[in-house]
Amino acid sequence: MTSHIHMIVGSHGQPLAQIMQDMKGYTSKELRKVIETNRSESRREWMLEIMTSAGKKNSNNVAFQLWQQDNHPIELKTPKMAWQKLNYIHDNPVEAGFVSRPEDFLYSSAGDYFVSRGLVDVSLLEPLFI
Repeated sequence: MTSHIHMIVGSHGQPLAQIMQDMKGYTSKELRKVIETNRSESRREWMLEIMTSAGKKNSNNVAFQLWQQDNHPIELKTPKMAWQKLNYIHDNPVEAGFVSRPEDFLYSSAGDYFVSRGLVDVSLLEPLFI
């Protein structure tokens, strides 16, 4: 999606809050580097201005903010609930009109379920509930 991300995250003991903090910190730094160094990106100055402005308004940051401070976690207590959320995530780009089939969205794990491995290594949902 262009303005947000949905993901199913699991842990083998590490608190989810720590996982999210680490993920947001790492991706924020890396994406900032990519934006700053990509001279052909037409929105580069605009994006950096927005993220710098947001960072200055938030005392939790050091002059740059990519991610919102909050998130909306939902504990997936049953396999049925997990599959429902996974289907929602996969259908989101279709509902938004970006693609006609979930597996056609480049930045989705849907391809891992329907076609072949996607851009990012993912653990398929089945093993989570065995």
